[in-house]
Amino acid sequence: MSDSLPKTFEKIYTVTDDLAVHFMGAEAPPVLSTPALLLWMEMTSRESIKELLPPGQETVGAGVTLKHLAATPVGAHVRIVTRIVKIEGRVYSLEIEAFDEFEKIGEATHQRAAVTIARFAERVRAKMKPA
Repeated sequence: MSDSLPKTFEKIYTVTDDLAVHFMGAEAPPVLSTPALLLWMEMTSRESIKELLPPGQETVGAGVTLKHLAATPVGAHVRIVTRIVKIEGRVYSLEIEAFDEFEKIGEATHQRAAVTIARFAERVRAKMKPA
């Protein structure tokens, strides 16, 4: 990895009720859902790579391994920290950690592939049925 690449990138999110799971009933308070944690990790990773791409390119998720380690209640803040660990061709590999105010709540490895937006859009349109 080049020394010019960012070592880490961070973003803070707030757990809102619409991102929480409520399936434990009134006995347990709602907590951040795993899909929401994954979304935050993916979006933070995307943002961390964006400045490295030439105009007309974007990244798409290509793989992820996630461990959701601890529950985080509604109203809490979550800090997502990404680190680009490898770039092979158009594939970026990242390590991600998530923390609430008390502890590490998640970790993941994530791969994102760079795509040319126009070519990507053309391929997707070819799959769409005419209206």
